[in-house]
Amino acid sequence: MTNDLRFDWELSGSGWATYRIADGTSERKDIVSYCTDALSDLLGAVAGLYGAASTQRVSFDLEPAEVRWRLRRQGAHVEITIYRFPDMSTSWDAPDGEGTRCWNSTQPRGVLSHVVMEAAETVLRLHGEAGYRKKWMQHSFPVAALDDLRRLHRRDDECQHESCQVSADS
Repeated sequence: MTNDLRFDWELSGSGWATYRIADGTSERKDIVSYCTDALSDLLGAVAGLYGAASTQRVSFDLEPAEVRWRLRRQGAHVEITIYRFPDMSTSWDAPDGEGTRCWNSTQPRGVLSHVVMEAAETVLRLHGEAGYRKKWMQHSFPVAALDDLRRLHRRDDECQHESCQVSADS
């Protein structure tokens, strides 16, 4: 387990985004399609780790492949496992184990939440809501999902990053 988790989400064209996730050991990068509301789904899955469910899943459409993230809470940590399936149209209900495991890391929940939240905030700062909608096309920027994750992260995690110290109420 490492605590140097990095995550980036970049709009890379009309209807495409590139994400990179890396810890001190390995990195994963995929180019995802707007066929799903991918960033909103990811924010929702990470926020879901603050509730009763111990496992959250989010799928990204790579047209035609699928990349599925399984987030499994283990106490104060989260095991992040990324699986790849050759065709999203046939894998949507397949068990995780039928995919190829292509990345895995265990991180503190607060660290995962923070890097995902920061990546979404960076996208919003760079593009604004209108710019995001223009590039992502089928979906608006997930303001409510980002606000929800930010609220949960500030409430439950003892994050020492400056951006989280501004005000626990904002």
